[in-house]
Amino acid sequence: MAIINLTPDSFSGDGLAGKHPDEVLRRAETAVRDGAAILDIGGESTRPGAPSIGEAEELDRILPVLERLGPLGVPVSVDTNKPAVMRAAMAAGASLINDVNALRAEGALEAVASSAAAVCLMHMQGDPRTMQQAPAYDDVVAEVGAFLAHRVAVALSAGIERQRIVVDPGFGFGKSVEHNWTLMRRLDFLGRNGLPVLVGISRKSMLGAVTGRSVPDRMAASLAAALMAVERGARIVRVHDVAATRDVLRVWEAMQEVPPRS
Repeated sequence: MAIINLTPDSFSGDGLAGKHPDEVLRRAETAVRDGAAILDIGGESTRPGAPSIGEAEELDRILPVLERLGPLGVPVSVDTNKPAVMRAAMAAGASLINDVNALRAEGALEAVASSAAAVCLMHMQGDPRTMQQAPAYDDVVAEVGAFLAHRVAVALSAGIERQRIVVDPGFGFGKSVEHNWTLMRRLDFLGRNGLPVLVGISRKSMLGAVTGRSVPDRMAASLAAALMAVERGARIVRVHDVAATRDVLRVWEAMQEVPPRS
């Protein structure tokens, strides 16, 4: 999953807010050529401390881009927690709603249930403005797992079919560095119910804490993290560096192939 960030305040400095839709399209075309199987676009930053924006501003950022992505031939995900934005995005061709709030906003469940789109339900403790101030858990793996299981049950009861649901433990969303690494070590536990697990670690602070590298210099760490996530069962990795990640995963996939018996 390639990150196509349409915000002006991305933590990674790759935000494309204000750019002409054709420039964004060229970024998306490059991502697909590099091996992206899904494009994830978002018009509102969810970095720690990020302020919220209104529906109209978010739609102004994503709709002109979304309308141009259909011919690229890959599913498009829209990163939003607003029901009105979800509905407009799905009407414009979005195949997946990537919701950091796990469809907890009023009307969000109904918006997705009434569509054919898939949904990613993510765990977040708190909200983007406060989530990193003092995250605390008794057992982060059990609590994140229980939250995701509950939100899946709620989605199913609302009429969202199981085959449309993806789960995301929410690395960096209300977690300390140690919480994040504990979740990574136990990622197989979070995928035990058979639902696809999405992992978004690319360039995040948990990698900087280990390597001492600044955000622009975390590609090698991001590649290692993506590989570890896939080894532990992740089905989707959300990344900035598509070509390099695809190369790493192709090598890993080649190692999984069973040679023919002589």
